[in-house]
Amino acid sequence: LQNDHKALMKQVEEALHQLHAREKEKHAKDEAEALAEAMSQAQSLPQAFAKVNAVTPGSPASISGLQVDDEIVEFGSVNVNNFQNLQNIATVVQHSEGRPLSVTVIRSGKKVHVGLTPKRWAGKGLLG
Repeated sequence: LQNDHKALMKQVEEALHQLHAREKEKHAKDEAEALAEAMSQAQSLPQAFAKVNAVTPGSPASISGLQVDDEIVEFGSVNVNNFQNLQNIATVVQHSEGRPLSVTVIRSGKKVHVGLTPKRWAGKGLLG
């Protein structure tokens, strides 16, 4: 009876080791796949040319959903290929007053599209 018990316990122990080894392999494979997906997603994101460092509450920028730390990829017709300085954005804003602009940003590693309509508000300019 003791020998049967020892043999049975050995089988149970071996089965547990195999189970844990398979689980460890699966976990490592899942982590590798997640890392590969994150890397491919990061590589497919367009390059930003500016970063939002402040958004005034109640401003057109705030109402549109722009957030601090958003990285601007496209602002109307301005993109990384034709951006020279912030005056480029100011020009687009001035020519688009009252009309919606398409703005694309990278937020938390994801590309996000925002609709922004420049307009004068409380004497503080067009965007805020």
